[in-house]
Amino acid sequence: MNYRAMIKQRFPGVERTLRSRPLLMKLAVNVEHRLLQRQAKKLSKRYAVKGSAMVGDYQQLLAEAKQHGLFDFEWYCHVQNRRFSTEQEAFSDYLYKSRFSAVSPSPRFSNLTYQKCNLAVYHANVSPLVHYLQSGDEEGRVCAPFAPTWKPTQTLAIAPKPEQLQRAKIAVCLHVFYADFIPYYARCLRDFPAQVDLFISVSDRAFRASVDEHLAPLNTVQNIEVVEVPNRGRNFGPMLVEFGRKLLDYDLFCHLHSKKSLYSGRPQTQWADYLGEYLLHDHIVVAKAITHMLENAQTGVYYPTAFPMMPDWVNHWLKNKPFKSEFFNAWDLQDHAEFLAYPVGGMFWAKPDALRPLLEKKYQYSDFPEEPLPNDGSSLHALERCIGLLAERRGYSQLFFHPELASFTHDKSYIFANYVSNPQQLRDKVQPFDIISFDVFDTLVRRSHQVPDYAKLKLGQYLVDQGYVCDAKGFVELRNRAEFLVGEDKQFQGDVTIYEVYQKLANMQEWSEQQAQHYADLEFAYDLEMIESKDEMVAILNQLIDMGKTVYIISDTYYTDYQIILMLRKAGVTNGYRLYTSAETGQRKDNGTMWAYISQSLKDKSRFVHIGDNAVADAQIPGDFGLANLHILNPMDKWQAAGWENPFANGNELNEQQILKWGPLISQFGRFPFLGE
Repeated sequence: MNYRAMIKQRFPGVERTLRSRPLLMKLAVNVEHRLLQRQAKKLSKRYAVKGSAMVGDYQQLLAEAKQHGLFDFEWYCHVQNRRFSTEQEAFSDYLYKSRFSAVSPSPRFSNLTYQKCNLAVYHANVSPLVHYLQSGDEEGRVCAPFAPTWKPTQTLAIAPKPEQLQRAKIAVCLHVFYADFIPYYARCLRDFPAQVDLFISVSDRAFRASVDEHLAPLNTVQNIEVVEVPNRGRNFGPMLVEFGRKLLDYDLFCHLHSKKSLYSGRPQTQWADYLGEYLLHDHIVVAKAITHMLENAQTGVYYPTAFPMMPDWVNHWLKNKPFKSEFFNAWDLQDHAEFLAYPVGGMFWAKPDALRPLLEKKYQYSDFPEEPLPNDGSSLHALERCIGLLAERRGYSQLFFHPELASFTHDKSYIFANYVSNPQQLRDKVQPFDIISFDVFDTLVRRSHQVPDYAKLKLGQYLVDQGYVCDAKGFVELRNRAEFLVGEDKQFQGDVTIYEVYQKLANMQEWSEQQAQHYADLEFAYDLEMIESKDEMVAILNQLIDMGKTVYIISDTYYTDYQIILMLRKAGVTNGYRLYTSAETGQRKDNGTMWAYISQSLKDKSRFVHIGDNAVADAQIPGDFGLANLHILNPMDKWQAAGWENPFANGNELNEQQILKWGPLISQFGRFPFLGE
């Protein structure tokens, strides 16, 4: 519970006043944020972090944690899969990692839940348990019991083999853009379980002095090569241009780079701390990982599962699909899933042979895009997502470490860990919001045969029977081409309607205006016939309306408002919502114009949440506008999450035999958009 929740509980009249006056609410939010920052700063000074140890009066803190039953030494050792020599050592390990990892101190306290419920505490880089014991308990903040977000289906028991590690030829490749990471890397490599050669690219030649001071004296470092590089290619450019072919001479190499996320008015290093911890700093974890890689010929890449404070949809292609063809064509990759396992953040261990096609190519900095680069949507973001795919294409598997349960596994299902839910949990997530927005297709309604273009194919078959076109699939291509040309005529400003598309087709096919109108209506009729309800989602929407919530329905579509209303009525959505369609408003979700409009129209953005299945248009982009969102799985994503292949891939998008066979199964399986219902 935060300060605003305390006010709502103890002074409901004040809370209602704040709700009704957005400027006062904004002021209250800012005051709360400043208070939390000030409080967190005091805690940071009192319980400072130095290396992996806590400096300060944490003996008293340990006693207090035990008194509340919030630190359990035996439990922590068991869950973290290691035996700490003392209770103090285990508590120190927890306090250090708890700032950036999902480790929990006892069955009674969920570290991750506290971070997600109290983002200001997370942003301040304070241990959740420290905050709870010092102030959170008194403030009435939630203390949830530990419940793993995901359990691997199989785990690996790995015993480090020091002799084998010492014999291995290992390289560590570091790209340093921020000089303060050099002492951190030195702490990681001090007493490292293997001898390493360092390949270091730096953004400033002045960093060489820090390398000489902190890294050169280490007994675990054999050779160092330092190269000053231009700001081109982010972390991948320097590695590939300067060191790629050299890395082929090693048994294993680790690739890391200095990373800071700038938000909340200050640099945030938790993501980098998380990756650095389980790739280089935690010597027990690292020794196990590289021992397994050396012993297991099939394991080619290792990295920890995705940073737990990232969005649910982080393991998704997102805006990077247009850039993947370069790598897919060069390496003969084949993958038809939207979600995938990859080293989020671009840091990993690898066997050079697993990535040989990437490393052996000769690169120049001009091969990489110039800065400034977007936060997402570039060839470098696509390359990051291809690391695991390339290793698998070459016959290797990926190894993951899941810190929450200290588990090593090859199980990729962690990428869907946040998509396990039931209808009641979904209601609980959206109920605190006053304005709830829903996408239409694959959110409130589904198509009985899954494939969106099946209505166009059925119209094409009708037109073949009538003698107006020669080939049904060719008609679908022509119809989609007409839609593109209408958009091009409008310079892709706004959106197109189905009637504009068929008017363009009429011009191309020499149809009459009446024919164009009739065929547009017929395509819609075929589509409407296939529309079915996503029952649980529609029930939730109707319940929210009955509760007096404001409900928006927002869709990128070429259908008119009236046509969308007919579809919604068929699915059981009747009244009580506001409809926004791109065809009527000229604004789209997928280019941000719709979200800009919605954002500007809201008096208080914190009251709004959007639910939809498109990871970019329904989650990533509204998030860029500061709008809360809840991403759900569309039927095909859920189908593939269950381990089944996409039957419509490899040129089968319009294969009617496949559509009739698999479409109803996928549609029904995806009726509820979460796993584990």
